Amino acid sequence: MQIAILGATGYTGLEVVRLLHKHPEAEVTYVSSDSQAGAELADVYPHLRGVLAYTLEGADPAEIAKRADYALVALPSGVSTNLVPGLLEAGVRVIDLAGDHRLPDDVYAKWYKKQPPAPTVLERAVYGLPELYKSQITGASLIANPGCYPTATLLSLLPLVKNGLIDPHSLVIDAKSGVSGAGKALSAGTHFVEVNENFKAYKVGEHQHIPEIEQVLTDVNPSGEAVTISFTTHLVPMIRGILTTSYAKLTGSYSTEDLLAVYREFYRDAPFVRLHSAGNFPQTRDVTASNFCDIGLRVDPRTNRVTVIGCIDNLVKGAAGQAIQNLNLLAGLPETTGLLNVPVYL
Repeated sequence: MQIAILGATGYTGLEVVRLLHKHPEAEVTYVSSDSQAGAELADVYPHLRGVLAYTLEGADPAEIAKRADYALVALPSGVSTNLVPGLLEAGVRVIDLAGDHRLPDDVYAKWYKKQPPAPTVLERAVYGLPELYKSQITGASLIANPGCYPTATLLSLLPLVKNGLIDPHSLVIDAKSGVSGAGKALSAGTHFVEVNENFKAYKVGEHQHIPEIEQVLTDVNPSGEAVTISFTTHLVPMIRGILTTSYAKLTGSYSTEDLLAVYREFYRDAPFVRLHSAGNFPQTRDVTASNFCDIGLRVDPRTNRVTVIGCIDNLVKGAAGQAIQNLNLLAGLPETTGLLNVPVYL
């Protein structure tokens, strides 16, 4: 596969570079950064010296089409919309890691406060959660790679909602992320003095990932009713990782083992979802620098509620790794190709 990486100097783009370096079927032929075009990537990130030698270029769809069959677009939301139409027109298959192609245009405009993509482009987009939409992904020309919070949340909850085991209107989701989830751009709320030795909620009730989660849960809800969630995000003083804790009212009398059996069946062909046994729960350290999503749950018989905990690395399964998982599916490769890395525990 000949691949272009757009936005290679951001944290997500850098992870795409790292993961594709060990991919046995990938050749990176174009690496872009409009802000640092002409520089060597190893000069921007010295840890790459002696390992990778890429000269950064501006993002030119026509030139990209001459040198690549696939483009992984790791640009901020609102930017990829300017490039994706030209790439598609030139025959390049695109995986967009930003939020621009995940939502209907009116919903995107409301939550992202940006101009939505053209309807003709948006209608080509397939939501890139392989564990749910694999058959649609394989034939797509444009993949809307899921957000990091939605990935952890959805994988934690899909078996329960799809099988009618919980009342989806009772869902409360408490989510925490490392600071890299905010991206590389500086802000007053994410620099060291504000984050270190601190723990805070942010975008309470207005996080842009809320409609993305609700959209997919509604899609699998057996009743067909729209799902509305309570979703609160928190910033944790660590670099990587997302942990979501979800609470919901059960629709019947189920044990922890009953629900774990449902999860095992649901994810029997999902190589990156790992279930913890009853009484054990995941931690962010279990998945660092990997494409795994670890899930644990417990039924509380006193309240007839279930608590589900999901963990991912926000930069890998929540972004770059999932993009490469989708790339593998587009190319007809096993989805694990180049991604079965052992998590970094320390």
